[in-house]
Amino acid sequence: MKNKISLFLVLLIFFCSCQKKNSENVPNEQNTKQEGRKTEMIISSLSFKEGEIIPSVFTCDGENISPQLSWTGSPVNTKSFALISDDPDAPSGDWVHWVIYNIPSSVSKLPENIAKNKTLSNGTKQGMNDFKKTGYDGPCPPGGTHRYYFKLYAIDHLMDKDEGLTKKELLRAMEGHILSEAQLMGKYKR
Repeated sequence: MKNKISLFLVLLIFFCSCQKKNSENVPNEQNTKQEGRKTEMIISSLSFKEGEIIPSVFTCDGENISPQLSWTGSPVNTKSFALISDDPDAPSGDWVHWVIYNIPSSVSKLPENIAKNKTLSNGTKQGMNDFKKTGYDGPCPPGGTHRYYFKLYAIDHLMDKDEGLTKKELLRAMEGHILSEAQLMGKYKR
């Protein structure tokens, strides 16, 4: 009887210690935060949800103002953000609607109706879209349903480039400096 009890206690202690070790190896939200693992950057909008139709106020059929955008989860070493909005479904290929960069790392949202100035009061610079204009120009498809991507980039430096960059020039300037990316996609139909 003593041997059975002793064996039972040994097995019980072994089982409990295995359970404790296994629970320590399973990542949970608190362990992940304590280990400092990188969080995923997420971009969203109060103006429209992922995959939904972009309201006409943000298009050439409405007021053609920029939508509200906000983001979370940027890497610690972020020095600035850049954003490119484009339409891959355009008849001529990718059509650029907005190029904006040197957004300070302290900024985590863009309000609706950003002024179409080359440089904003906080140092943010706007580039040239495919309408050959500075700032945002919204969806204006010739027909059918098109997808519009808002691609956000966390950058490890402020770019020493003048305002007015095109998408290609901005992508070239960001090469090797992108810490994280996120995107939001909305649709528009005419």
